[in-house]
Amino acid sequence: MASAPRIRRHGRYEGAMQSPLHTARRIVLKIGSALLVNEDGQPARAWLASLADDVAEARKAGQRVVIVSSGAIALGRRVLGLSKSARLEEKQAAAAAGQARLMGAYEEAFARHGIPVAQALLTPDDTERRRRWLNARATLTTLLDLGAVPIINENDTVATVEIRYGDNDRLAARAAQMISADALILFSDIDGLYEADPRRRPDAAFIPEVSAITPAIEAMAGDAGALGSGGMRTKIDAARIATRAGCAVAITKGAEAHPLQRLRDGARATWFLPSASPRAAYKAWIAGHLAAQGVLVVDAGAAAALRAGKSLLPAGVTEVRGRFEKGDAVRILGPDGAELARGLARYDGADAERIKGLKKRGDCRCFRLCGGRFFGARR
Repeated sequence: MASAPRIRRHGRYEGAMQSPLHTARRIVLKIGSALLVNEDGQPARAWLASLADDVAEARKAGQRVVIVSSGAIALGRRVLGLSKSARLEEKQAAAAAGQARLMGAYEEAFARHGIPVAQALLTPDDTERRRRWLNARATLTTLLDLGAVPIINENDTVATVEIRYGDNDRLAARAAQMISADALILFSDIDGLYEADPRRRPDAAFIPEVSAITPAIEAMAGDAGALGSGGMRTKIDAARIATRAGCAVAITKGAEAHPLQRLRDGARATWFLPSASPRAAYKAWIAGHLAAQGVLVVDAGAAAALRAGKSLLPAGVTEVRGRFEKGDAVRILGPDGAELARGLARYDGADAERIKGLKKRGDCRCFRLCGGRFFGARR
């Protein structure tokens, strides 16, 4: 009888860890080509139907789900008669041919539950340029509010070798960061991270929990799978992006039916744990990583409201300085010139200048301060 695999944990560990999936409010699922496309080039409809069942149950529990999906190129290759070694422009053509079939498979799977799906094609610019990031975030949030399941994929038809992600693991991490997800699930052909490739070394130790991505963890990365373009290294890269945004990340095997429910029931997985919540990470990002593009000076009443954690209203703004766009970081100064906080502007500088000091009934929030977190002096 084969001996049980060794287990080694990297980072903090106290008894049996509760899965972050149970407490997550927003979940991103990354699904690769090998899971979605059968060997004959057809969609894996039975598996996809089981995933739809799992997502429907998660929604009943109050969880919101976004799916980052590969598969368009693999489906399009069969339609166009292309080989796996196709040139870039042929892969882009395959993506164009396969996208409709991919979305058709998702629509069929989720229609049984009366759940609408919506396609969202992203490029690296959409997740790295601030204005486009805000627009994409707003669209995804609105889709979730309307009860849809967004299906995200890289826009392969316009990507180039130089700028494309090359795999959807990192795209999934950026999507998780974008919507402030609590958990990112990377379904794979392996049940988690091992100290070495268990297909080559059966005695390799399994690692169920990682609290810090160290060079030793990075050294454990393996090769890419046959259908997909992302191996363990890209998954670790994705985990680094997502955990810095306050999102827990699981790598788990997804080939069997009902993969999300299996994970909820305790299926083996490696969890990469964040050091802070998505909200705290978002606040820290505003405070330390965004250069302020403008300044708002507020009166004493607004300063007191900010200290109480409230949003800034136009009535409390006495002066607008600098040129900034909607979504840019701005500094908030009190009447004495001391910095009270930093936040993201909901209006550009010209509009802020026009509405400063105005008192209006109803919801007239001018600037979102992310829960009123303060950086700098308190008065």
